[in-house]
Amino acid sequence: MKIVVLDGYALNPGDLDWQGFEAFGEVTVYDRTSFTDKQEIIDRIGEAEAILTNKTPIDEEILSAVPKLKYIGVVATGYNVVDVVAARKRNIPVTNIPSYGTDAVAQFTFALLLEIANQVGVHNASVQQGEWQRSTDFTYQKTPLMELRGKTIGLIGYGEIAQATATIAHAFNMKVIYWNHRPKKAQEDWAKQVSIEELYQQADIISLHVPQTSETEKMINQKTIARMKEGVILLNTARGGLLDEAAVAGALNRGQIFAAGVDVVSKEPMTKDNPLMSAKNCIITPHIAWRPLETRERLMEIAVDNFAAYLAGKEKNVVNKEGA
Repeated sequence: MKIVVLDGYALNPGDLDWQGFEAFGEVTVYDRTSFTDKQEIIDRIGEAEAILTNKTPIDEEILSAVPKLKYIGVVATGYNVVDVVAARKRNIPVTNIPSYGTDAVAQFTFALLLEIANQVGVHNASVQQGEWQRSTDFTYQKTPLMELRGKTIGLIGYGEIAQATATIAHAFNMKVIYWNHRPKKAQEDWAKQVSIEELYQQADIISLHVPQTSETEKMINQKTIARMKEGVILLNTARGGLLDEAAVAGALNRGQIFAAGVDVVSKEPMTKDNPLMSAKNCIITPHIAWRPLETRERLMEIAVDNFAAYLAGKEKNVVNKEGA
């Protein structure tokens, strides 16, 4: 079987291998996402029967040009890069990787929050520049510092990542409230489900944990920001399109939002004109919450297992089954 990896660098920048797939056939790996046009994607796929994609888009036009294709494996949880309806019409299963990075993303959410609260990077840079050596006092601070105890964190969405984030917040003696698009009772008595309006009004920190859909796109905008507490902290490790980035940047510059920590933006790689680039108190990282080695090893194992299950006629993690 001919297997093509359309954009393998994100999953495997060189510290993993593709041996799990090589057991099933000939594997061709294209490292980078970049391509000039659809024809290049079609040429990459060629006569492959199976492909793996992370961010390379697969639409109906591409599918119609590669008639030998029988399987699409998305090496991520989100699968919006694939036209799953067009794939289903051609009886091509599309699989994804659920629940591989829960702990890593929750950990990173708090890495962003702790950087905002404690400003470790700023103070390390200050010491490295010699400011402590020149100080007449044993201590000083460059920015406001914050204790998290007693603060209310509001989680928008309450799936596995949000629940793991809630557990960390509880360990910091924070109050935990959450909104979910449908009622979802928490197993813990210290986590309280509230309406979205109550969350905006009560939360000192708001953390986003929902997929990007037509309903959630730009859900954080000028109107919703106006309902939040003055000086709220905003965290986004979900999808960049959840934010109206211009509105968030404006609120940061006015101080209406005290600080933001984002690992995702609306267009990736980030463009120079993204308004968050020049916003005050905005920490931006390049979509790395999911990227620890251990997490990517787990992702690779699940991707191989998905493919093995497909070949054995026992499909799993198929996102485009009839009625799904």
